[in-house]
Amino acid sequence: MARVKALPPDYRIVYQEVQRYFIKVGPVDLTDGTLLSGLVDFFEEGATAGKGVLELIGDDVAAFCDDLIKDSRTYADVYQESISVKPGTAEK
Repeated sequence: MARVKALPPDYRIVYQEVQRYFIKVGPVDLTDGTLLSGLVDFFEEGATAGKGVLELIGDDVAAFCDDLIKDSRTYADVYQESISVKPGTAEK
């Protein structure tokens, strides 16, 4: 968390928005910590290069988030899979 606090204010705001978005969307990989720590690395590099956060991610934070997790399973996917199994059959 100290690394996030060391970021410029605009980066911190976007980081918090990304966290909120991921909590709502629920990528399964979020719990292992690599997604958010990788984001901090990316933001630190951008800040060091003197770029504004929106120069890095674009104007649409949600689209940026969706692109980050496009190949990840979400808890919604897990739920869909669990309800699409027919009663009396086991998933293999």
